[in-house]
Amino acid sequence: MRKPTSSLDPRARPLKRPRQARARFTVQAIFDAYVRIWQRDGWEGMTTRKVALETGIAVGTLYDYFPSKEALHSGYVRHCIEQMIARVDEQVVAPGDMPWRTRIRRLIQLLCGQDSPAWFHPEMLDLEPRVADSGLQQRAYDELLGMWHRVFEACKDLAPVAGQTVEALHLAVWGGRRYALLVRLDDARIKGWAVAMEQLCLTQIEHDPDRA
Repeated sequence: MRKPTSSLDPRARPLKRPRQARARFTVQAIFDAYVRIWQRDGWEGMTTRKVALETGIAVGTLYDYFPSKEALHSGYVRHCIEQMIARVDEQVVAPGDMPWRTRIRRLIQLLCGQDSPAWFHPEMLDLEPRVADSGLQQRAYDELLGMWHRVFEACKDLAPVAGQTVEALHLAVWGGRRYALLVRLDDARIKGWAVAMEQLCLTQIEHDPDRA
């Protein structure tokens, strides 16, 4: 089967990933400047030149990683997803003596945006067709679903949970977070939703009719 070809402008993709410590520091500074400029000027006021100036680097250095502001946005979103997965692996998967209910509560808190350093704006969702094709979206989906499976594998005090249940929980939480961002729920309502989602997930796991 042929893989679908991307219809995106090649300049909408980041060029390379930082490997060395200095490069990672530079890219993190670029992302920080990106957020500050978005908060101040919005997407329409964003330019790569502004980001380079705010970061204190040459425009050519920025272009080594991000050839356009669309590529920069794509890289930022990817960075946020990777950071969230890393936090889940560290705080939810890695601890060896955490009861399963505590693991799930902590997972939901992180996925619902509680105690998260990432910053998003609702208008970022409008940019998705310009920076991500179906292949990139599928990869992110699979990585997030894989994260859920690692959490359940770490729950040694819980009987195995059916794969379709794990995927349903992933869809419910991630889809809910995206929709809450889209309609711009305030912090209090987001917190209330996160608490309710936590209870819904625990209840589904405890009473799952498809328990493996």
